[in-house]
Amino acid sequence: MAPGPKTGPPLFLGLELATDQLRASIVDESLELVGVDCVDFDSELSEYQTQGGIFTTPGDAYTTPVDMWIKALDFLLEKLSRNYDLTRIKSIGGSAQHAVVWWKSTPIPSFPALDPRLPLHSQLPPNTFSLANTPVAQDTSAHTHALAVEALLGGPDIMAARVGTCANASILAAQLLRIRESWTSDVWARTGKVQLASTFIASMVVGEWVNMGEAEACATGMWTHTGGQGSSTQGHWDEGVLEIVGGSREEGRRIRGWLGEVDSASGRKVANISRYLCERFGFEPDTVVTPFTSDYLSTYLSLCPSPGDAVLSLGPMDTLLTPAQHYHPTRLYNLFPHPAQDTGEKRRYIAMLTSRNADVPRALVRDMYTKSWSAFDRLVAIVPPGGSIGLDDKLFSFWLLQGDSYPLSQVKGIYRFETGIKVNEFRDLRANPRCLLESQVLSFRVRWSRMISTGVLGSNVNRNRGNVQTPGPSPITATAPNSRATSLGLPFDPYDYSPLPARILVTGAAANFPSVANLAGDIFNAPVFMPNTQVDSAQVVPHRNAPANGFPSRASLGGAYFARWIWAKERSSASGGSGTGRGLGGFEEEIRRLHGKRWVASGATPLRTNVNGPLVGGNGGSGANSGTSTPYGHPRSNLGSSIVVEEEEDEVEEMERSGGMLNASVFAGGFADRDLGRDIGRVRTLTGSTVDTNTSAGSGAPSTAFTTPELGGGGASPGPNGGSTPAPQTTSLTPVTAMPTADSEAQIGLAKVAEADVDAFMTYAAIVPEYCRLESMLCKTLV
Repeated sequence: MAPGPKTGPPLFLGLELATDQLRASIVDESLELVGVDCVDFDSELSEYQTQGGIFTTPGDAYTTPVDMWIKALDFLLEKLSRNYDLTRIKSIGGSAQHAVVWWKSTPIPSFPALDPRLPLHSQLPPNTFSLANTPVAQDTSAHTHALAVEALLGGPDIMAARVGTCANASILAAQLLRIRESWTSDVWARTGKVQLASTFIASMVVGEWVNMGEAEACATGMWTHTGGQGSSTQGHWDEGVLEIVGGSREEGRRIRGWLGEVDSASGRKVANISRYLCERFGFEPDTVVTPFTSDYLSTYLSLCPSPGDAVLSLGPMDTLLTPAQHYHPTRLYNLFPHPAQDTGEKRRYIAMLTSRNADVPRALVRDMYTKSWSAFDRLVAIVPPGGSIGLDDKLFSFWLLQGDSYPLSQVKGIYRFETGIKVNEFRDLRANPRCLLESQVLSFRVRWSRMISTGVLGSNVNRNRGNVQTPGPSPITATAPNSRATSLGLPFDPYDYSPLPARILVTGAAANFPSVANLAGDIFNAPVFMPNTQVDSAQVVPHRNAPANGFPSRASLGGAYFARWIWAKERSSASGGSGTGRGLGGFEEEIRRLHGKRWVASGATPLRTNVNGPLVGGNGGSGANSGTSTPYGHPRSNLGSSIVVEEEEDEVEEMERSGGMLNASVFAGGFADRDLGRDIGRVRTLTGSTVDTNTSAGSGAPSTAFTTPELGGGGASPGPNGGSTPAPQTTSLTPVTAMPTADSEAQIGLAKVAEADVDAFMTYAAIVPEYCRLESMLCKTLV
């Protein structure tokens, strides 16, 4: 990459410690992208021998070396210092995956002194930490410990009311309990401090201990948030939970010391940058460092959602986040204080729904029933809603491979149902990909409706669904909603879409599938928008969670936007303002204002989506061995290992010829086999999707260089008479493309990728009662 200009206006740096990479994005005052860089753990730090940035072992354990993060930070800062004038960086924000760093007691209480003549990793060797390889967010080995904490507190409802969340394997309380009970006593005895990965990276930048923010404290399972308004409101560590985790009151107090204080004021700087980074890399001493947060909250910040929006991120763990007005914790969702707000403003919150059974089931179904993601996407597009055209013979599947959160915390296994009866396999195997995705999205739709009934999101009056299709008068809509819900045995009316999100903002590799984007729009009856950065990156690498080379990650952009907001507030305060004056409002309001100002000044020019990235449609990418569709190693899929070119036969027809499925001339429910040969653009209209339009990134065929490997291998295959059959042509997944998008979305960097379809929504509304019945049977272990 050619060095950037060495003089000029202020710049703002956002960092992201992801599972597979350490990433950086740089924006200017108008939030235009000016720099992107990263360190790929697998390819650039190959001595650690990670796959997708993690170690996997038989079972549920997924860990990563902390020393690798430190070395990656060295490498990344060296790259940035070569390519950019770091004296122009005025503020630094950041985020990290959900993980824990265990410091030994040796450097406590003061942060280790650092010599600017030496790199970080030489001064903080692995023996600095009592646990060299730490569990990451995908780790579920602490699931039973989380359930134990929940039971000792009196159940999921009491735990949620007390600490804002119910049991899940990622909460820090469960990780601490597992280390104390399952590991050698040396780890526990030698520990002097525990930090979340986000505050660990922030401490590296500041050069002193940084307290975690309250948004992250609420995800530990040990913090009690008071839920009031104003700066006088202060939460506290729950001594009862600390005692349970530590095993005694004395050990509970020790854990309290490890955790440190919590910063409830997220709208101000943490400190200035460390002297070490100034002297070694050339930052200015007055560079502001903002609070760092979790990667999913930083991604949320980068999208600036409005009330009524839902941010759906599809990755190793699927999440759905939305603005919430009130602090009303229940077992139905997780609730966090907004990570970017002033102490004087009305407290705002973010509600989150999660599912651990995300990328792993999708990859497994891909391997079991197709040979590529393109065939997976094609099957989803062709198969009718519910796996059948008939109204009374819908198919349902639940792929619960990992311990999940309520209500499925006690359920594991693969379950399929035909006509309401449990079966080992569907009669038509082609229904499996669609039924999996429907189950995953329907789960969020049902849980959203249950969440709405608690009132946590506030009034529904301001939900603008003027851009969404509305059905005409019908016997269904004429029925009173409450009586209809009662007659269906549900706490909500599945046919009423007014409480559902007005827009779906999607991120993550699976969202690049046109069938997935359309499915989300159909089930929620809402238009689906994707960041332009992801739309364009997907044209290069269609199904990897890591962005293509030169394209920014959303979490790093969120950190850069937050850094820009904090810097303006600090500058306003220094000049005698209030920090909220001079046009500065709340975070989302200010970011939209800056985007709008740039939009007008540039003559409605879209935001830049990459810096020195490959041409869209070319063969560029971010290097092999990282950021695959899922970081989990799998013997069949080879996910997380070397990526090769896929070779796709006409797999749908191949399934018919194979012995693994019944030969039937009619698809389940009457969908003719000859339809499989139709043009895919025409077939998709049968499921309520839209015809592709020109993308904002230009035209050209997408790259085939980073697709997932075929299971059948390459080269010629034996023919029926002993001869050879020519190798099939190489193809790749055709990702989503941008549809015509209104200026209000385009100016903040969003592109519409799917429309709402009320007819498809009504089809899924009719499926919801049976889905809820089957889910309830699973939770009650009746199947």
